[in-house]
Formats: sequence, structure tokens, C-alpha cells
Amino acid sequence: MSEELLINISPMESRVAVLDNGILGEIYIERHHKLGLVGNIYLGTVVRVLPGMQAAFVDIGQSRTAFLHVNDMQREPRPVAEDKSKAATNDKKDNSDNSAILETSTDGLAVTPPVVSAQSTEVVPVSKTLIQHRLHESQRILVQVTKDQLGSKGARLTTNISLPSRYLVYLPSSDHIGISQRIDGEEERTRLKTELSSLMQTVNLKGGLIARTAAERVPVNKLEEDIYYLLQLWRTICARRQEINHHQSSELIYQELSLPLRSIRDLVHADTEKVIIDNTQVYEQVRYFAKEFVPFIYDKIVHYTAEQSLFDVHRVEDDLRDALKRRVDLKSGGYLIIDQTEAMTTIDVNTGSFVGGRSLEDTVYKTNLEATHAIARQLRLRNLGGIIILDFIDMLEQQHKDDVLESLQAQLTQDYAKTKITQVSELGLVEMTRKRTRESLGQQLCEPCSTCQGRGFVKTAETVCFEIFREIMRCARTYNSPKKFTVVAHAAVIDLLLTSESDTVADLEYLLGRVITFDVENLYTQEQYDIVLD
Repeated sequence: MSEELLINISPMESRVAVLDNGILGEIYIERHHKLGLVGNIYLGTVVRVLPGMQAAFVDIGQSRTAFLHVNDMQREPRPVAEDKSKAATNDKKDNSDNSAILETSTDGLAVTPPVVSAQSTEVVPVSKTLIQHRLHESQRILVQVTKDQLGSKGARLTTNISLPSRYLVYLPSSDHIGISQRIDGEEERTRLKTELSSLMQTVNLKGGLIARTAAERVPVNKLEEDIYYLLQLWRTICARRQEINHHQSSELIYQELSLPLRSIRDLVHADTEKVIIDNTQVYEQVRYFAKEFVPFIYDKIVHYTAEQSLFDVHRVEDDLRDALKRRVDLKSGGYLIIDQTEAMTTIDVNTGSFVGGRSLEDTVYKTNLEATHAIARQLRLRNLGGIIILDFIDMLEQQHKDDVLESLQAQLTQDYAKTKITQVSELGLVEMTRKRTRESLGQQLCEPCSTCQGRGFVKTAETVCFEIFREIMRCARTYNSPKKFTVVAHAAVIDLLLTSESDTVADLEYLLGRVITFDVENLYTQEQYDIVLD
């Protein structure tokens, strides 16, 4: 599979599109006035500690206080001299827990740093330490953002600082060496663990490391360069921390790379054939960065200078517009309906105009198989996360269900985000989760409709007419003095009152003994109306 990166720069925003065989697979957008926070490191101030939630709210200088859960805090150190036998048992257990966590790939647009510790310590599981015994109001702590603000929720924080480079992620509060799950070969995994362990001893580096997917078959000298880069970066962060004015409630200590440089660090791999950039200044910055950290891509970086927009040439703008629609058409004639709510995202598969050939079961099977490809692409393109319910068309044969599930899992292997899928239920539903670290495409580019307030529908003109009739009768009973009622409403409502409902209006005038007149207000929505008493 060939892959291209398109980097579009404008005065308002930076956009990076990932094309898989010429088709838009992912899109990253960063508004210059609203930069993402994920990966940033702050010296924050604890505003409130909530023992009932085992969490704290921390001021990091944003509009909303950020959220820190006790499970996202680094383990509490204590002297090794304390109970040697118990320490050995705990250490073994903790290393096992760390292994499960650190073996996860951190590829994607991520962030994180390392610590150098002179003292030998053992750790106590966070679950044994309550947050109210570890934090107090007005306390200053070093934290890193793991999730951007999503809707009304503040950013999510961790005290487990991590710094990514091209091949490695440095974890100062860990003592484990992990390998990305995407690196399959046992021999290569063993080689990386051995070489990283040796390099850490050579440079006297304390902390943990994760080998990213890009580290596969990378020579030891490149890994060593990454380690020195991360070590220097962490020392810079520590120095910055010491310089901070203690009277300030919060301060940005480290800011993640810009989107173009982050995309070169995290998205470029062996299958990337070309990186096309339409801005001269960013083109030079990316080339300099690539020469230092990703040299194999240096000669593949191209400066786009044509008059026509880079995204228009590759139909990215059209695909972006389609990605905001509920309906996604399949080539066979079937289609998907995608609905995103606060609690979950639902994707419904339909046969549409596809009639198949041999039998109904065969038609359903082929539609569901085709849908797995479209679903995997839409999850990446729209950056849908959290709980996702897939409503496939009901299949009778178990083999067909297994094939559809296997196809979906195969397609999701290309996804940078971590996913988990359940089996097909009796109702044909598949429940899955996808890790969410930033807003979805729809949340980033859109806002709730001002007319329907995000419901997706409005009251019919007929329903509003009946509401108006009831309101007029209510006003007539309450106020005896008005001689005339004037209804101010949307044009569609007034048209209905003067045509289909004209007899009802005449009966109401006769019943109340008052005149009813109508005014059109084009600024009103279909649900809005006023009744003026004259």
C-alpha cells in the first residue's frame, strides 16, 4: 500500500491529509488560534481534591480546569530498606502490571519525557494510596495533557510524563522497557529490548523506554541518538521547571511540536512515498527536521507551487465535505448511516439499491463485507472514538458472521488508535471501542444547529399551528381586554394558517369574538412564534 502526506498551510490553520493509494484515510487539523494541548507539559495548581471520585481538578491556565484521576498518577516511591521481602513481591507484581501497559503501541500524533534519578526506590501501587493523602489544594504539580478538552469536559491529565521521539518514548516514572505490539517478530523484540537495556546502562539513564513501531530493524546508533535527544529534552524541561515563578498559578513547561513536524515524526514510515507541502517556510522547516530525525524521507519531501489548491487537486476538500454527512454510499449500492451522540456512535448498514444475485443471504453477506472496509475508513477519517455500535444486516450462517468480523479486524490493523471488538451478537450488533484523545472531525468543524439545537429535526408547521391555537385560547381566558390577536411567525407557519387551517382560524375568531391577524417574521425559525395582544 502506497501512502502520501499532504500538508496544507494557511494563515488560519494547518492541515495534514494521509492518502492511502490516493484515497483520503486520515485528516488532522490544527487551528492556529486554538492549538491542541495533547502532549503539553504544565506546572499546574491543584484547585480541588474530590475523595469521592478519587480525582482532582488542576488549573493549567485554560478556560476549564483539567481532570486528574488517581490512576493517572505515578506510583509513590518509598525507601528500599522498608520490608525487603514484601518489596520483592510487590516489585515483581508491579513489573508485570507495567508490562501489560507499556507493551501498547504509542504511535499516532502523541507526546511525552524522561527522568534521571540517583536514588534506588521501590514503588507502591497507586490503588493503595488515596488521592487525598497525595494531593492538597494549592499544591503545584507537574502534569501532562493526555486528552484535549472535549465539549464541556476539561482536558485529561497524567503525572506519568512521557516524551516521544522518532523511534522511542521515554517514561521517567517507569523502570520497564516495552515494545510496540505492532512489532511481531520475537527475534526483533528481543533485540530491541537487549540493545535498549544496554544503551540505558551506557548513558546511565534511569526511567523506562518504549520502542515504537518505527524502531523495527533500526540500527543501534539511531536508537542511541534518540536516547540522547530525549535525555537532553528532559533536562531542558527540568531546568525550565526550576525557573518558574512560584507566584504563578500555572505555567506551560513544554509545548508539543507543531502539526507539520509532528506528522513527520509520527506518521511517516517505510510505505510513505511522498510528502507534499504547499508553504515555503514550512517546507524548509520540515526538511531541516527530517534531515535530523527522519533522514530516509528527506528526498521524498516535495514543495507544491501550482496555483490550484493542493487539497483540491487530490479531492481532499470533497472527501472532507462527505465526511460530515450522515450517509456514506457504498459502491455496490448499499450505504451506511452514521450517528454520533454524547454516549456513543452508531453505524447502521443497509443494502440500499444492491439486489445481489444468488440469494438474500449472499446479498447481505457481500454488503456487510463491503461495509467493513468503509467503516474502518470512516472511523479513522472522522476520528470517531469511545463506544461504537455497528448494526450489520442480520446473517444466518455463522461462517458469514465470522468472515465479516475477521474482515473488520483486518481493516482496523491500519488504525493508529487502539480498538477493541466484541463478537457479533444475536441481533447482528458488534460492540467496539476506539481510543479517543481529541475531538472528532464533526466536533472540530461543526457546532449544534441553532434551529433544532442539535436534535436533527424541528416541529412541523402543522404542529406549530396547533400550538398557536392553544396559546390564543389561553390568552383569551387570561386577558379579557384584547380586541385583536396578532400572530408573528415563520413564513411556512403563516402560509399554513392562511390556507389549510383558515377554517380553524375563522371558527376560533367566532368562538372568541376577536380578530386574529398574521405577520411574517423571516428571522424566526419554524418553531418560533409570538402572539401580540392589541
